[in-house]
Amino acid sequence: MDLKDIQNLIKFVAKSGASEVKLEMEDIKITIKTGSEKTETTILQQAPMGMSQMPMAAQVPQAPVQSEVSADTAKAEESKFIEITSPIIGTFYRKPSPDKDVFVEVGDTVNPNTVVCMVEAMKLFNEIEAEVTGKIVKVLVEDGTPVEFGQPLFLVDPS
Repeated sequence: MDLKDIQNLIKFVAKSGASEVKLEMEDIKITIKTGSEKTETTILQQAPMGMSQMPMAAQVPQAPVQSEVSADTAKAEESKFIEITSPIIGTFYRKPSPDKDVFVEVGDTVNPNTVVCMVEAMKLFNEIEAEVTGKIVKVLVEDGTPVEFGQPLFLVDPS
């Protein structure tokens, strides 16, 4: 397993919402722990035969995506938007079925009764309504990914 595979694994785990993932293969053990703002990865790899049998450990921190200035600007812009949050834990779906169109797109106007997505929990598909009036500005969750209670799903501009 090379560094690029490990980095892709870290990104996948961070997006999935899992708090800890352990992967053990013949010659490598990987533990990835995610918290609210940081991802910690410990990699223990067995040395090839003939070399010292001491395990090798490496820390691979997740680099911040934005600089502090642009993050503050983005937070200020997003503060005027209303979040549509998930009322339950489950799997987020933007479409009523795989062969149908998405419920809402960025730029669509919604009202309190507009269905914006579905969250599947224990084989039950729950339609999630906007509960606000405005325009969809951003979709915050990818289709088919797990969501938590209270997790923001959409940003709506109420103006």
